[in-house]
Amino acid sequence: MPDSLLIKIDASIAEIKLNRPDQANALDEELWFALGNCFNELNENDAVRVCILHGVGNHFTSGIDLGFLQSIGREVEEYECEGRKRNFLRQKILKLQEAFTQIEECSKPVLAAVHGGCIGGGIDLISACDMRYSTSNAVFQIKEIDLGLTADVGTLQRLPHLIPQGIVRELAYTARKFSGKEARELGLVNRCYDDQKTLISAVRKIAEQIASKSPLALRGVKEMLLHSRDHSVADGLKYVATWNSAMLLSTDLEESVMALMEKRTPEFKD
Repeated sequence: MPDSLLIKIDASIAEIKLNRPDQANALDEELWFALGNCFNELNENDAVRVCILHGVGNHFTSGIDLGFLQSIGREVEEYECEGRKRNFLRQKILKLQEAFTQIEECSKPVLAAVHGGCIGGGIDLISACDMRYSTSNAVFQIKEIDLGLTADVGTLQRLPHLIPQGIVRELAYTARKFSGKEARELGLVNRCYDDQKTLISAVRKIAEQIASKSPLALRGVKEMLLHSRDHSVADGLKYVATWNSAMLLSTDLEESVMALMEKRTPEFKD
């Protein structure tokens, strides 16, 4: 992994830190795709049960690095054929989307801890996470409209499942900034904290609580929630019946029952 992305695994919890503090953790090409690769690898790592994503320095992220955006424009101009220009740009956007989709599709719960600015692509990024927490004075902004762009990496697709449609439209049309406190009132973040240190400590405790649960059951819960978001209730019920017909009879179930009977904390294998 590049120096711009720090990863530490401890006690079944992976901490992933955006590490470009001098650039407000702006997402250049290297960091953008490193994020996708990172979560793809964590998905395959049985020793990891929960992930925490946050930023080094004064901000979570200021969004896409403008130099990266300009470089995409230069790459497009290398093609003489208009059709090939459009095809190249479409493929590039799809690759950028896929990097964040790998976060959403990671079978481990992903908790975002936001402080400072979370701008533009940062909203796309946290929308792909399972839960979001922030400091009260964090600043959020769907910035793309101010750049003459339509947000295209997940905000407009995922955010309407997290907060009311009318609010999404207001924020996307106006690009107005809103605080962590308002984000909590809207339901975008689960809880707010006074400062970054308290935020990280609290999110770590939540991650530890999640990590103590059956990893097989955690995987099933995330799979069902993602499926149910995009399908009907009937489809979701059929899918979970099929899933549990394969996964229900496990050593995790046996351990859970025995722990309850013996009044002890269950211990699960990775």
